[in-house]
Amino acid sequence: MKSDYDAIIIGSGHNGLVAACYLALAGKRVLILEKNDYIGGATTSISAFKGIDAKLSRYSYLVALLPDQIIKDLSLNFECLSRSVSTYAPYYDEIDQGLLVNRVFDQESHESMELLTGGGDEAQAWINFYASVQDFAATLAPTFLQPLPTSLEVQEMVDPLTWVELVENTLGQTLHDNFYDDLVKGIVLTDGLIGTFTSADNHAANICFLYHLVGNGTGEWKVPKGGMGALVAELKRRCEELGVLIKTETEVVSVMENTKSVEVITKAGESFTSQVLLANCAPKVLEKLAGVPAPELLDGCQLKINMVLQELPKLKSGIDSRKAFAGTFRINESFYQLERAYEQALEGKIPNEIPAEMYCHTITDTSIMDETLVKQGFHTLTLFALHLPASLFDKDHDEVKEITVNRVLESLNEYLEKPIQDYLARDSDGKPCIEARTPQELEFALGLPRGNIFHGNLQFPWKTEDDDRKWGVETDSKRIFIAGSGAVRGGGVSGIAGHNAAMAALESLANLA
Repeated sequence: MKSDYDAIIIGSGHNGLVAACYLALAGKRVLILEKNDYIGGATTSISAFKGIDAKLSRYSYLVALLPDQIIKDLSLNFECLSRSVSTYAPYYDEIDQGLLVNRVFDQESHESMELLTGGGDEAQAWINFYASVQDFAATLAPTFLQPLPTSLEVQEMVDPLTWVELVENTLGQTLHDNFYDDLVKGIVLTDGLIGTFTSADNHAANICFLYHLVGNGTGEWKVPKGGMGALVAELKRRCEELGVLIKTETEVVSVMENTKSVEVITKAGESFTSQVLLANCAPKVLEKLAGVPAPELLDGCQLKINMVLQELPKLKSGIDSRKAFAGTFRINESFYQLERAYEQALEGKIPNEIPAEMYCHTITDTSIMDETLVKQGFHTLTLFALHLPASLFDKDHDEVKEITVNRVLESLNEYLEKPIQDYLARDSDGKPCIEARTPQELEFALGLPRGNIFHGNLQFPWKTEDDDRKWGVETDSKRIFIAGSGAVRGGGVSGIAGHNAAMAALESLANLA
């Protein structure tokens, strides 16, 4: 079979769907090829447990980076909900207590931090630091859907001191300059570590921190109403309305470019041609398919655990569970614990104390769960464990997985009245509703090399003066573009790479005409 299109997109992750919509809105003929029997990639939602009607965002987390402009441009019926709580971090100081930081840093947040630190200075430092971060984010975020600025252009746009603290200094140095308390430093640091295996003293943490804090100019992490699957469903609807053809169970095995087109060959022997190709897959995957060189990348470094609970766990500190789990619940995330876990993992050891953070989607949005379960008090719990690189699981994968899962749950249990295992719901076969995914399992399911959720190493969202790329999605070919998280400004659930790849592809199509 041979079919001709203006654009072929490999992969149906959210970025690929976004790109397809923009191209189709411009009147282009678009084909999406997806190897799995479902669309959405890492942003899909599924009922993970037999007989339990709860649609979990199996691989993804919250949403902070998806620009409102994309939702508006594509006429998507998609909504994200604010959480009342930002962070709860339990700790033990003669009695069980916890640091509570609400989304709006209010008097309750101030008093909680004062109880931890013994005074008001740390709370004021927190307010001042995040005010600077928000100013930086408000300036930087609008550039994400524009041609890639140079570092000098961005530097001239932002406050000089903030540039030094967030870009030139390491994040570790900046935290030591601004804060005194070890737990406070760690909570701030985690935004520089999710999905990135690095120390606070490496600028990789700065880059990751920026991606987690600039979304929509506010950096607020919101709950997707209906789960990540709601975004995929809306993007699919718009694709169908706009005439985009989506072929699932169609694995691409090679890409060949000539002077007039790009030819795509599938595992089933089908052949499709197009003027341009957008790779909504990792650059390392594109390298295998088309020979387009890809940069080296770090291991993915997270363990994802999904749970359905019969009820919310009660905490030894006495805090209302609906408040503690409404935001990001953190364990083993002091600055010292984070750095020690990194150092141990770097040596090939499973960290003694595995840093982890979790949140309960259903406190903010019950629509992902059957109404009967809601009435019975069931909840979902999503956990990300940090500093667990793929290399730890290369040998004795299943044994190491079991050890790490048990170690994470044991740490959580230190702060609960009963072990988390006692709160787990049971599926229709009587099995506890808990699943875990290692970096290797992410690679197998989603094609993420070494389980790296960013498809590669994150880069600062700007370019050097001698970089001639316009959108940060370009390759050595004028017909092939990166349309996934491996693009500059591609990390996270944002759709930004899809938008920018579509813009670059449209310009290329115009030049090739």
